[in-house]
Amino acid sequence: MSPEEQDFQLDDKFHDECGLFGVWNHVEASNVVYLGLYALQHRGQESAGIAATDGHAFHVEKAMGWVADVFSPERLRRLPGRRAMGHVRYSTAGTSSLRNAQPITGTTAHGPVAIAHNGNLVNADELRRGLEADGAVFQSSSDTEVILHLLARAEGGTLVDQLARALNQVKGAYTLLLLTPDSIIAVRDPSGFRPMTLGKLEDSWVLASETCALDLMEAKIVRDVEPGEIVLVDDAGLQSFKPFRPQERLQCVFEYVYFARPDSVLWGRNVHVVRKALGHQLAREHPVTADLVIPVPDSGVGAALGFAEEAGLPYDSGLVRNHYVGRTFIEPKQGIRHFGVKVKLNPNREVLAGKRVVVVDDSIVRGTTSRKIVKMVRQAGAREVHVRISSPPIQWPCYYGIDTPTRKELIGSSHEVAEIQKYLSADSLGYLSLDGMLKATGNDPAHFCHACFTGQYRIGFDAGDVAQLKLFDS
Repeated sequence: MSPEEQDFQLDDKFHDECGLFGVWNHVEASNVVYLGLYALQHRGQESAGIAATDGHAFHVEKAMGWVADVFSPERLRRLPGRRAMGHVRYSTAGTSSLRNAQPITGTTAHGPVAIAHNGNLVNADELRRGLEADGAVFQSSSDTEVILHLLARAEGGTLVDQLARALNQVKGAYTLLLLTPDSIIAVRDPSGFRPMTLGKLEDSWVLASETCALDLMEAKIVRDVEPGEIVLVDDAGLQSFKPFRPQERLQCVFEYVYFARPDSVLWGRNVHVVRKALGHQLAREHPVTADLVIPVPDSGVGAALGFAEEAGLPYDSGLVRNHYVGRTFIEPKQGIRHFGVKVKLNPNREVLAGKRVVVVDDSIVRGTTSRKIVKMVRQAGAREVHVRISSPPIQWPCYYGIDTPTRKELIGSSHEVAEIQKYLSADSLGYLSLDGMLKATGNDPAHFCHACFTGQYRIGFDAGDVAQLKLFDS
């Protein structure tokens, strides 16, 4: 990214790769999936797709864009059947193009299948080269197609057997949905990096990346799909298989910090409640004399509320977000580039003027947006601007399904906190500690991946791989 592009960066955040939603045995299956994807739009905004089946043929519709833009009533009518699944995508592996939109379809020894994936395979390139040497022809650059080719070549008496053999060859993070003419299948990798929830809607089964999508249609939450579990639903009911060797649990802590919707329940805890707990811990670790606490909306809201409660300070909306700015906002000419972040966030002068303000955000990636926010708050009349971040400094890229910059673009990888504070022009800067963050989740700290903060890549790489990665991204 050029300095000019960084200067106009509207959304200096990590991005999750995908959201998944599936339904079995519903008279309006494709419409239910459409609603489910709508609730998961925050997990991917580049493309959206739905595959449906009437028990015979597959019907697939997908395009670039947001769910509401991709699916018209006419397009949904082209998706008949009582079984369907869908996908929203933000690219990590593979380019941003229609050919990488999902679900994708193929054929196995047990018949046709559609597949969609949330995650990232760290050995996808190696597997792809081997498959191409064996005659495989790829239609896309996504690692989801690698899984499809492995599945097509795997031996097994059932599709579940094939799937287990195929996935035993991959390293990394994957949550999958597969649709066949007579079943829907969900899989979580043995470390459980990404979430997947199972629910019931009257006589229908539903599967979703987050519980907020089940809430939308008033489905009953049954349970999480467990790490290393394959769940199959067909006319005979639900079956569970656990064919993989157990591995250490490595749930992505950034799901709590930023990715997941605040009304979702993730790994047993409401996301908003966890974010408030992060804010409480942040206020204990980095107290400050101030008049007011404001969030960077929307992801900073929960932590800011918690910080204000713990510090005994007033909370207010000092920054107003324009929710109608998409990622494809047309970049302005150089002469008005300085408006930048104000397209998305605007300070409320009546709230900020004359105050010592604490600005709470979930993370700092490159630092460009945070710097502009501090400047805006000062220009709105704040006497002091203190920045508090509800996660540790981000120092390493993610290889498990998050779109992240290179390490040299991460301001936390090459600058001490005091240097970052100076760059932001803030009166003070405080990051939540790693221990404090993990404690605030209310889960076992050992069950989380925190490689983006620590560089501890515990799955998919041996010591030499990690050393090479760190050298490559330095």
